[in-house]
Amino acid sequence: MGETIARLGRAGGQDVADGFAVISEAVWRVTIVDAALMRYHPETYTRVLASEDPGQRRIIEETFGGLRFVRNRMGYDTHPADLIQPLAAAGVAAWTWMSAPEPALGALTPRGRAWEMERYQAYQAQLASQAVGETFTRAAAFLGIATDGILSHT
Repeated sequence: MGETIARLGRAGGQDVADGFAVISEAVWRVTIVDAALMRYHPETYTRVLASEDPGQRRIIEETFGGLRFVRNRMGYDTHPADLIQPLAAAGVAAWTWMSAPEPALGALTPRGRAWEMERYQAYQAQLASQAVGETFTRAAAFLGIATDGILSHT
């Protein structure tokens, strides 16, 4: 995961397709690491999250919720260009998440609708209009703390 974040920071903005690929990979890897920590080390993950002040905890939870929204949309019905605004003459980390339209929820169950809307709202709150690099820096910082907590208890 660390290498993925570093690659994001090194990526120039000249090739938009490559930039989208780097961001897509970062979304996938960060959300997979988050899911693995939640699944295999739920007590430590919850303890580390609970140690944050309530405002920071909300930001962390919404950041990951927003990244899950991106992960679940990219490659299916949404192109990265629908969510990410490349910035001319700026590295990929400076590109920004764009505001997204509300997802179509018609075919989903009530539970699925609630889940999707929660992630959409998290995306709008913590990702939209923010630099891509800031999002991944915030996510990686929390995952590093959670991983340290897991390693210190093994």
